[in-house]
Amino acid sequence: QVQLVESGGGLVQPGGSLRLSCAASGSISRIGAMGWYRQAPGKQRELVAAITSGGYTNYADSVKGRFTISRDNAKKTVYLQMNNLKPEDTADYYCNAYAWTIGGPSGADYWGEGTLVTVSS
Repeated sequence: QVQLVESGGGLVQPGGSLRLSCAASGSISRIGAMGWYRQAPGKQRELVAAITSGGYTNYADSVKGRFTISRDNAKKTVYLQMNNLKPEDTADYYCNAYAWTIGGPSGADYWGEGTLVTVSS
């Protein structure tokens, strides 16, 4: 199995910054794409940013120029640097990874339990 543990959420004022981290652990053979999703109250979960194992990135239009996704393959960790945060960024943020387990037949999507980001004055 693969476990994803997020950290770094919290309360921040508008215009502030936060850095989220997500570490993968378990019987991992290989990790493909990793990403961050978010879900605000009453809304559907949406992609925020994703990064392939080779470093190709993709962002939601709403966060381009403000958020940066990166990863450390050796540490099996993905990061989300969030700058110039806005109240509309308030949501639960979930880490996602597509990974293969040792001896497993195929890859699968794995999710963290989420970390809350609240942007408010």
